[in-house]
Amino acid sequence: MKQIIIDVRDVVTAFGEHLIHDHINCTVRENEIYALLGGSGSGKSTLMREMILLERPQSGTIHVLGHDLSKLTPLEASGLRRSWGVLFQSGALYSSLTVGENIALLYNEYTNLSPKLIEELIRLKINLVGLPPHAKHLYPSQLSGGMIKRAALARALALDPKLLFLDEPTSGLDPLSSRQFDALIQQLRDLLGLTIIMVTHDLDTIHHIVDRFTLLGEKKAIAEGSLEEVLAIEHPIIDYFFQKGSYGITC
Repeated sequence: MKQIIIDVRDVVTAFGEHLIHDHINCTVRENEIYALLGGSGSGKSTLMREMILLERPQSGTIHVLGHDLSKLTPLEASGLRRSWGVLFQSGALYSSLTVGENIALLYNEYTNLSPKLIEELIRLKINLVGLPPHAKHLYPSQLSGGMIKRAALARALALDPKLLFLDEPTSGLDPLSSRQFDALIQQLRDLLGLTIIMVTHDLDTIHHIVDRFTLLGEKKAIAEGSLEEVLAIEHPIIDYFFQKGSYGITC
C-alpha cells in the first residue's frame, strides 16, 4: 500500500447557513493522479482550496504530507506551501509579465539563486511542459488557451513540488488539446514522481489518466475508488454523472 499523502476526515464546510460539506472523507496516496468530481456546487473546488490552505473547514481534519493543516503556525504553513504547485482554472498568470517573468517570480521570492541560474531553470521548465523556447518572451495575451495552461503549469512546477493541484486543467480546451494536456500530466507524474490532485468534470480525463477519485454530491462523498470500483456501486448520482455506457464506460 502506497503512503498516504492527503487524508481528509469528517470535514464539514459551511458558508453562513449554506452547508457545502457534511462530514467528507477521502484519501490521496503517493504518486496517484487523484480527482475530485461532482456537479456544479458540489464543493469540489472548495475542498481543493482547503487542501492548499486557501479555505478552512468548520470542523474535521485535513492532513497533508503528515501535517495537520489546522495546527500549523504561519511559518510552518509558509514552508508547507512550497511543497505544492497549483494550476488555477484560468491559469492566473500576471498579464503584465511575460511567461518567463511569471515563472521567475517564484525563484525571486523563495530562493537566493543567481539570475543566470534562474534563467536556466526557466528554460528547463518551459521545455518540460512542451512550450517552444520563444514562449518565455510572450505575454499571456499572446498565448492560446492551451499555451496559457502550459505556461501556468511551468510556473506551478518552478520549485519542484511534491504535490501538484490542478483546477479544471482541461476546461476551455478543444478535444485534441485536452487529450494532449492529459498526456502531459501523466508524463509529468511519471517523470517527476508527483502526486497530482485535480478538480475535473471531464469524463475522458477520468477514463484515461485518473487512478482514483472521490465523487461529491448531496454534500457527501458519494463514492471513492478507481473507475471500476465506483461504477460497481449502485447510486443514482453515480448513474447520472457517468451516464453508464457513455465514453465506453459500462457497469
